[in-house]
Amino acid sequence: MSFSTSARLTGLAAAILLVCTAMSAQAQEVESAIARGARLYDKYYAENKTAKPGADHPSYIKGGKYGKENSWRCKECHGWDYRGKDGAYAKGSHFTGFVGIQGAAGKEPATIAALLRDKTHGYTEAMLSAKDASDLALFVSKGQGSLPKYIDAANKAKGDRARGATYFNTLCAGCHGEDGKKVKDGPPLGSVADNGAEMMHKLLNGQPGEAMPALRALDHQIAADIAVHLTTLPPK
Repeated sequence: MSFSTSARLTGLAAAILLVCTAMSAQAQEVESAIARGARLYDKYYAENKTAKPGADHPSYIKGGKYGKENSWRCKECHGWDYRGKDGAYAKGSHFTGFVGIQGAAGKEPATIAALLRDKTHGYTEAMLSAKDASDLALFVSKGQGSLPKYIDAANKAKGDRARGATYFNTLCAGCHGEDGKKVKDGPPLGSVADNGAEMMHKLLNGQPGEAMPALRALDHQIAADIAVHLTTLPPK
């Protein structure tokens, strides 16, 4: 075999390896689907643009304060901290008595997706398509992460305020304003920032139905640092 032939074969092998590596990386990219699933967990009908439910979820507590469409939001029963009755929703107006989703972490997404169609959950295909159910299940299985690392027992984010200000002013202020009040159809960020788990969920995954960047693919400490900075913004 000549040197040139050997070189060509070596180059071809390298090119094939490069293509296979790229294809493998593309196949393994699931963070965007996890983030979308998290937005469906937040408010599915805003994310997938389906009709708002007009009646309480059949499993929602009788006389609950957040009925009708809100009772169909996964977060309303299972919480922003994913702990349900054992977390921040252990008491108060959001209490429902339901367990969280932490026990489903690591389970097969297909199994979780099937549960969304059962009598307890009751989501029809008109509410959640097969793709919606798959993304939501993927979030529950693989996207919950380690919130205790970033949220303390009082539901406050754990991070560096100064770093958070830098991240916020370069990543977020273009839309939200440096004071967090630029988005007119939403509350000032400073007015909701005390809920550390909610802030982490939205920073990592974005806002349902909105062009808000999801920071999930970055070091999650960045989101925690931003969440701490949000608590310094004016509440009104």
